[in-house]
Amino acid sequence: MMDDLARQLAADGFAFAPAAMMAPLLGGAAALPDLAPFAASWDGLERDTYMADGGRYRSRRFAVFAARPGSAEILRAAHQPHYQSRDYNSLNGGIARWFAPILPEIGESACMRRILHTARALFDRLLPEAIWHIEVHQFRIEAARDMLGQPTPEGMHRDGVDYVLVLLIERQNIASGVTSIHDLEGVERGSFTLTTPLDAAWVHDQRVFHGVTAVQPLDPARPAHRDVLVVTFRRVEVR
Repeated sequence: MMDDLARQLAADGFAFAPAAMMAPLLGGAAALPDLAPFAASWDGLERDTYMADGGRYRSRRFAVFAARPGSAEILRAAHQPHYQSRDYNSLNGGIARWFAPILPEIGESACMRRILHTARALFDRLLPEAIWHIEVHQFRIEAARDMLGQPTPEGMHRDGVDYVLVLLIERQNIASGVTSIHDLEGVERGSFTLTTPLDAAWVHDQRVFHGVTAVQPLDPARPAHRDVLVVTFRRVEVR
């Protein structure tokens, strides 16, 4: 299964992995004993105050990890800002953005560790012996009667890394949120919607653009949100 996913990602630059594939890839229920409290931690995210569009629909937490060849460990780094150049994020890039840290118990949870090690196992197949700088984002995108939620307010984009994993944690009372993939010439190469917890998008960021359409509430009288975990892997060049 891992080899099939690696072949698809290498061939197409992206892969959609439904929950029925992701759950066993992550080791099944036995490997994710704390999935319920892990998912519940999205209720404790903090508002993203850096939104240049003035939006108040996004909350998040952030952490950085590192992995080196020859070691099975994935170590959490000191808390630091998230930075993207305006070449990759024309809306919110160009500044150091300090987000609330992912809580220690979530960063060290069995779920997080399994997700990180699974992603590393895949990306190590594609870039063997890489030193990885890993960034992890918990995102909640909210929607309301008078507010569309924008999962990718910067539009179709690349993140300026090597590989990206987008893992759905929960969809509550929302419509849309379609992920689309375009090649570097702007031609659409695929689209899909993350609908079931553990549905995943895997992206080779140097080869394709990705974006997600706005979400809106199915029932405007009820809370509506889309929760995802985004994990990016960037190879560190040794000089």
